[in-house]
Amino acid sequence: MSVKIRLARRGRKKMAIYDVVVADARAPRDGRFIEKIGSYNPNTDPASININNERALKWLLNGAQPTDTVKAMLSYRGIMLKKHLQIGVLKGAITQEQADAKFEAWLEEKDAKIAGKTEGINKAKADARQKALDAETAKNQARLDAIKAREDEQKALLAAAEAANNPTEETTEEASEEAAPEESAPEASADGEEAKS
Repeated sequence: MSVKIRLARRGRKKMAIYDVVVADARAPRDGRFIEKIGSYNPNTDPASININNERALKWLLNGAQPTDTVKAMLSYRGIMLKKHLQIGVLKGAITQEQADAKFEAWLEEKDAKIAGKTEGINKAKADARQKALDAETAKNQARLDAIKAREDEQKALLAAAEAANNPTEETTEEASEEAAPEESAPEASADGEEAKS
């Protein structure tokens, strides 16, 4: 029986999540499996890979063949390196302590890379958010400036219209004032005549 370590799909449409399973090569993709050893979620950034390292190593040492995708995931998690070092220990090329020290050094370096990538992603998101906020602030300021300019134009037009209307009112007031003394003069003359008589 040929044993494979492969992915079994689950999750809803367009939001797939995969189980990492050990299964007979003849079994259907989402069908019967021997053991579930982890999960893989490609929808997050970076992708979430949760694998039981000890069980995966045990199956690899027993001869299970990973698919290309699972092999890449196992390499990313360091399980393929651990298998390589363990084979060296079994053959007597290195001691278990040396193998563990090499694996720990690799693991620290890998964790630093992952942390750097996560930090870079978070920084890029924060920069994009700040850039969008600055653009929105500038756009709002431009709108406010345009509204203020429009209000100033309307005030200027109203002032010009009032100035145009005010001289006409002043001239009519002056004309009425001039007309009023003329009317009062005949009355005065009439009064004067009455006084004379």
